Amino acid sequence: MEQIYVIMLITLAILAIIDIVVGVSNDAVNFLNSALGSKAISFKTAMLVASVGILCGALFSGGMMEIARSGIFTPSMFTFNDVMIIFLSVMIADILLLDVFNSLGLPTSTTVSIVFELLGAAVCLALIKIFLGDDTIANLGEYINTKKASEIVTSILLSVLLSFIVGSAVQYISRLLFTFQSENRIKKFGALFGGFAISFITFFILIKGLKGVSFIDGDTNKLIKENQWYILLGCFVFWTIVSQLLMSVFRANILKVIIIIGTFALALAFAGNDLVNFIGVPIAAIQSFELFQASDGTLTTMEALADSDLKAPFYYLAIAGVIMVTTLWTSSKARNVIETEMSLARQSEGEEKFSPNALAKIIVRVTVIVGTGINYLLPQSLQLKLDQRFVKQEVKKSKKERMEEPAFDMIRASVNLMVASILIALGTSLKLPLSTTYVTFMVAMGTSFADRAWDRDSAVYRVSGVFHVIGGWFATAIVAFFTAATIAFLMYHGEIYAFVGVLVVLGISLYRSNKAHRIKQQEKQEETRKLSKNDIVTIQEVMNESSEQISQVIKQTFELYKQIIDGLSKQELISLQASKKRVKKVEKEIDGLKANVHYFIKHLDDTSVEASKFYVHSLGYLQDISQSLSFIAQNSTAHVDNNHKKLKFNQIKDIKAIEIELTRIFNEIHQIFETKQFSKLDSIIEENHELVVKIEKSIERQIERIRTTETSPKNSKLYFALLLETNDLVHDTIHLLELFKEFDHYVKLKE
Repeated sequence: MEQIYVIMLITLAILAIIDIVVGVSNDAVNFLNSALGSKAISFKTAMLVASVGILCGALFSGGMMEIARSGIFTPSMFTFNDVMIIFLSVMIADILLLDVFNSLGLPTSTTVSIVFELLGAAVCLALIKIFLGDDTIANLGEYINTKKASEIVTSILLSVLLSFIVGSAVQYISRLLFTFQSENRIKKFGALFGGFAISFITFFILIKGLKGVSFIDGDTNKLIKENQWYILLGCFVFWTIVSQLLMSVFRANILKVIIIIGTFALALAFAGNDLVNFIGVPIAAIQSFELFQASDGTLTTMEALADSDLKAPFYYLAIAGVIMVTTLWTSSKARNVIETEMSLARQSEGEEKFSPNALAKIIVRVTVIVGTGINYLLPQSLQLKLDQRFVKQEVKKSKKERMEEPAFDMIRASVNLMVASILIALGTSLKLPLSTTYVTFMVAMGTSFADRAWDRDSAVYRVSGVFHVIGGWFATAIVAFFTAATIAFLMYHGEIYAFVGVLVVLGISLYRSNKAHRIKQQEKQEETRKLSKNDIVTIQEVMNESSEQISQVIKQTFELYKQIIDGLSKQELISLQASKKRVKKVEKEIDGLKANVHYFIKHLDDTSVEASKFYVHSLGYLQDISQSLSFIAQNSTAHVDNNHKKLKFNQIKDIKAIEIELTRIFNEIHQIFETKQFSKLDSIIEENHELVVKIEKSIERQIERIRTTETSPKNSKLYFALLLETNDLVHDTIHLLELFKEFDHYVKLKE
């Protein structure tokens, strides 16, 4: 019997390693956001600082694992077999859940996930024991520590509201003090700002980061807590003097110093306190097994698990720390999560990651109305003075420089780290259940809001993104609970078969997730590669760029059109759905090009007004082509998906003839733009006109069929939609080619 438990322990050890990998991938955003977002230090330096912080936090941690062994459930109410099922269910559910969040690029709390997984698995087994025994459901509270779960929910609400408000207030005051041209003001007030910021970060390290470490005894901890304000005042005086010396003697940028220390502090706290989320459950399982062995298998309940002073051995902490650091350097999913927060907090404009939702629209609209009311009440002179503090110096930058510029400046990065440290340390000292993940994220959102990074053009997308993430936090608790409960139920009744089956499902899920992530990364790299590497300045560069874009869109259009018609004629729903998805990607790519028109026009030389007009119109025609293709894909997919009658033989015959002709013509257009033999455009335009005539004849034949033999309104609706949209697609292509021909003539005259 013991062999199966040994196998379970080995499995838990492997799962612990995987859990560390997926957990670090999600939590990395907490301590890397400010350093990477501001680019105050290089990526390598930021990673080194964070790595040192993680190692220190892991190695100096006391390894207290109370939450895993007795924080959520009452061990005395469960047998050894019960707790092993609970621990396995928790680890499997945690890996599945965190991997999903990493793949989506959403930050969540590893503490919330582990707590509600423990709660879900324990509740499941408690209910089973109640129903199989003589107990009643009214005594469920004897099995479960419900107080902890309520604290976590309170944590979410407190973290969201408090962090956003405080982050906004501190950033607004900081920006009024330093403005966006902060060089001279840093020289005047930098020492005080540095003393204030580093003092709170140091206080945070003492109160939160080193809480429970092995080299600080209980008396020292008590001394620190009893003299918090004196320590804080002493730190302020000390760090103000040090900051002034660093600025005056060593010519150091005090903001960089703040960011380096803050990054180290948050990484230290993350490793020291969140380590339990990754290895707490496996350590508790090992301790349970040791207790079981010591009793020669006679142990009936795990009451001793609550009484034991469980500490993780040093080598476990060292191994965990090394795995965490390795993951930090190698995980592409960690960068995916970081990119989400960067996109919501960045100062500059760009492609938005989230689509607007109704709640975000209402909030932005109300905020605009309130802001208008405040502006009406404030004196105009005061408004002008306040607005001047937020003026950013406009500098003409190349595309490469725009892509490499920081998401926000070092003032905001310093405020992010300082405010997060203040709130987490304050919450810890006052025993308020604040989540480090939620605090760091919402502080970043608050500072970006106060910094006017959310303007009228981006606010609705950013607010939607924030609600998307917050919704994910609540979903974490719900999904974690039911996933762990389901796995525990299966393993309790299915025993070894369920154990093997769940592990197989986990393996398949991780494989599919990583495969999908790799494909997504490749697609992202491909999209990046398609964009111009340099700024377009001259007319000839506009010509080359446009011909390449037209070539790509035309090629994708005739390939997709053929795929849609083939799928429709064969009633292949999967093929049609895939085509519809690909068409959406084409639309998104063209929309992305249109979003950059502002910067495109801005960087053209003064003699290229005609080029701007041509580029704008050509993108408009490309968008019209993609929209016609999208309409064809949507209608065809809906027709087959709704199981309507197939197209008749004559209908398929006519539309296939059009598809063959359109594919041939569009392939020729693609070759013309690939080889830049624009002299052939006249003949291609004529062929397009001939195709329009064929489409009109097909419409006439369908009208005749309706009057004689056609009996399906749905077929007629679809067929007319196909013909009319194909007609529009061809007309838009004709307009595009005529436009390009005129521009080609204009360029030759200029030369």
